[in-house]
Amino acid sequence: MHSSSWRRPAVRYGLLAAALLGTGGVQAASSVLIWPIDPVLEADQQASALWLENRGNDTANLQIRVFGWTQSGFDDQYQNQRDVIGSPPVARIEPGQKQLVRLTRTRELPPGSEQAYRIIIDEIPPAKRPEDASADGKTSAAIQFQMRYSVPLFAYGAGLWSKEDASRPRDPKSAGVPELSWRKVAEGGRSYIEIRNRGAVHARLTDVTVRQGGQLRPVAEGLMGYVLPGATMRWPVPEPLASGQELVLRVNGAPQTQSVRAGQ
Repeated sequence: MHSSSWRRPAVRYGLLAAALLGTGGVQAASSVLIWPIDPVLEADQQASALWLENRGNDTANLQIRVFGWTQSGFDDQYQNQRDVIGSPPVARIEPGQKQLVRLTRTRELPPGSEQAYRIIIDEIPPAKRPEDASADGKTSAAIQFQMRYSVPLFAYGAGLWSKEDASRPRDPKSAGVPELSWRKVAEGGRSYIEIRNRGAVHARLTDVTVRQGGQLRPVAEGLMGYVLPGATMRWPVPEPLASGQELVLRVNGAPQTQSVRAGQ
């Protein structure tokens, strides 16, 4: 079991699959499909559903845990918590079969607040087979690879929401939005983009570019990362940023990119 607080979870057997972007599900080399990849717990929901499907040829043994997710020191930190429980905690899924994981909240959040969690799904390596033993009876050395999936989960208190849902007609203007600002930072001989979120909900940042004089220079194609409410995060850039540059990015999958104001 992990300690009560830890930084970005290490991948113990070598490979990380982060289910952070896209639509539908996410599928990696282990052939486990996960959907939705952006589950939420609305203020009036006691539980939400996460589906795991085994599209491979071997049985998948998975451990499911839900950690509290915060950000400090420009890094993600995960903590043990009991406010949202994933059930079952362990799943054995035969080829071609699906497993429902129920994400159940045990307490309500304060009105107008968002709480972030990470659903960590670890593939449990199978037990060694008798044929894996060498001629002298000793188990032969082999590298065991484990897949780890990390799925974000956001829960809301009364009066706040951020994800559109066709089954819940709501005025898009009432959705919670991030409030972002940025600055360039030079520290320890490296250059960074630092982004602060003063809004009520998280910001998922994709397709990040800097613009100067009508020219766009990509910083991160696809996902750069998240900034949770009240947090400040930074990302390295390969070369110092010139003065007068504008930061342009896409927030939470919006159809259009937006400019982020400078200054913190």
